[in-house]
Amino acid sequence: MTYSTENTLLYVEDLSVSYGDKTVIKDINFVEKDVIRTGNVTGQVIAFVGRSGRGKSTLFRALTGLVKPSSGKVLIADTTTGIDNDAKVVNEGDIGFVDQKYTLFRNKTVSQALMFALRNKEITKEEKEVKIKEYLHQWGLEKVKDQYPNELSGGQRQRTAIIEQIFCSGHYMVLDEPFSGLDVGNIQDVKDAFNLMTASHEFNTIIYSTHDIELAVELADSIYVIGYPSIEGKLADYGTIVKHIDMKEIGLAWKDFGLDHMEVVKQIKAAMLSS
Repeated sequence: MTYSTENTLLYVEDLSVSYGDKTVIKDINFVEKDVIRTGNVTGQVIAFVGRSGRGKSTLFRALTGLVKPSSGKVLIADTTTGIDNDAKVVNEGDIGFVDQKYTLFRNKTVSQALMFALRNKEITKEEKEVKIKEYLHQWGLEKVKDQYPNELSGGQRQRTAIIEQIFCSGHYMVLDEPFSGLDVGNIQDVKDAFNLMTASHEFNTIIYSTHDIELAVELADSIYVIGYPSIEGKLADYGTIVKHIDMKEIGLAWKDFGLDHMEVVKQIKAAMLSS
C-alpha cells in the first residue's frame, strides 16, 4: 500500500533514565513521521513490546514528561505554531497518558469529567458541549453520559479516559497495556477506539505497550522491541531498543492479519527471548 512520510512528529535521541545508581533505560533513539496515504486520514500507531521489567513503563513516563530523562531528549511537533517541523521539548501534559487502571474522577459523571478536561480550551461553553456530544456519540458513550466511573464497564471507563486525554493533550496518546485483562468484546472496543483516533486527524499518534505480540503486529505500523542489549556476549542490565520493525516498509501495515504477519510475530518473539 503506497504511502509517504512528511513532518517529524516524534523525535527521541539518546534517551536514558536512571533512578539513583540504577540505569533503567539507556540510548533510546527513534523517529516517527507523519504518514500520508492518498484518500485516507492516517494517524500513526506505534507499539512497544518486550519482556517484563525491561523498562517499557519507564520509557512511557519519559515520553509523557512524567519523569525527567537523565540524558537525551524527547521532542514532538509543535502543531500550534503552524510552522512545519517546528519542534518542542515534551512537558507533562503535552502527551496524553492512559494507565492500566483508566483513572477517572470518582465524583464526576462522564459528561462532567469531559467538561473538566476542556477547562483550559479557549472555546465557549456551548462549543464545549457540542464537542462533548460529538465524542460521546462517536465513541458509543451517549447512554452512560450521566453515570459515574463505578457504574461503567472497563471498556467504557477506558474510552472515557482516552477522550479526556485527547481533550487535554491533543494529538499524542500513550497507553500502557490497553489490552491487559480484557475479554474479546472489550479488546474490539479498544481496536475501535484506535481506529476512531487515527481516522480523525493525520497527526494523531498512538503509542502503546502490549504483551500480546499478535495485537502489536495486527494494529501497529511501527513496532519497537525493548530488551537488554547483548554486550560482548552478556546481557546488559538496562533496557534499550533491540529491534525495530517498520510494518509500512514491509507492506504489512493496514492489512488484515495473515500468514506474513505471523512471520513477524516469530521474529519479535525471538528478539524478546534473546534480550
